[in-house]
Amino acid sequence: MRILVTGAAGFIGYHLARRLLDRGDTVIGLDNLNDYYDVSLKRARLALMDGRPNFKFVKLDVADRPAMDRLFAEEKFDRVAHLAAQAGVRYSLVNPHAYVEANLVGFMNILEGCRKHAIEHLVYASSSSVYGANTKLPFSVHDNVDHPVSLYAATKKANELMAHTYSHLYSLPTTGLRFFTVYGPWGRPDMALFKFTCAILEGQPIDVYNHGRMQRDFTYVDDIVEGVVRVIDRVPAGNPGWDGAGPDPGTSRAPYKIYNIGNHRPVELLHLIDVLERALGKRAERRLLPMQPGDVPATFADIDDLTRDTGFRPTTSIEEGVPKFVAWYKEYYKR
Repeated sequence: MRILVTGAAGFIGYHLARRLLDRGDTVIGLDNLNDYYDVSLKRARLALMDGRPNFKFVKLDVADRPAMDRLFAEEKFDRVAHLAAQAGVRYSLVNPHAYVEANLVGFMNILEGCRKHAIEHLVYASSSSVYGANTKLPFSVHDNVDHPVSLYAATKKANELMAHTYSHLYSLPTTGLRFFTVYGPWGRPDMALFKFTCAILEGQPIDVYNHGRMQRDFTYVDDIVEGVVRVIDRVPAGNPGWDGAGPDPGTSRAPYKIYNIGNHRPVELLHLIDVLERALGKRAERRLLPMQPGDVPATFADIDDLTRDTGFRPTTSIEEGVPKFVAWYKEYYKR
């Protein structure tokens, strides 16, 4: 297939593009290479795809409407994997306008491109953050998610609503993927595991929020990508049993679907730090701090729908995944 992967220089986007190329798809990778974090890391990811005959990189911002119109008209995609976004919960508290431009305006341009050019399937990144103030665990796609606690989460919930509208009005098949705390080689420097690793190796203290009593459904990037690929290949149909008198948030009469992709094994932050210390062979100086605004105490993915529909369940434990990240980090940064 001919697939547009937005955010192709990003963490998940890079891994997804590589996987699609390896199986023989043609990938047009889009990224604006913004400086939210180290641009050299993004360029290094892209460099690993240099010379692949079925890969083309386009430096472009999804919020640029005329340029996105031209891209869709010229490239004739079959399917779209939209991963480009302004990421980060805490950054959304200090630069909210960046989230409106990238996550709302940019997503609108993606939807319009898909509508005008009869894209077979739009798969897009949502986030576990949409569960917000929900406390019933595990988090299910069939639960209501109307109480976000950060603007980042609100934009991801808005993406799901916008996608449903286009699925309903134009029969555009869309699937939203709620990712749960992704980690692994080539990860993002703003994520906890990356920051902890850097600080521990430099002999600096690490900030441990909620006194380490946070739980996260840490999910290894290879598991995430396997789930995304399987979903790309599965075009959703409407749910004929959907009932407006008791609406199911995870499905619709329209060709619209939502999945969680998580490890289904929440891990306490203090245990993650223990595993990281063993992988590094070095102890951390822990600075215990209260909960940060916008954070939630726990995430835990119900992945029954994903498993039923695609036959896939993530399997990588942090005891296996964290040492792989550490090995990559030490090699890349020559530590």
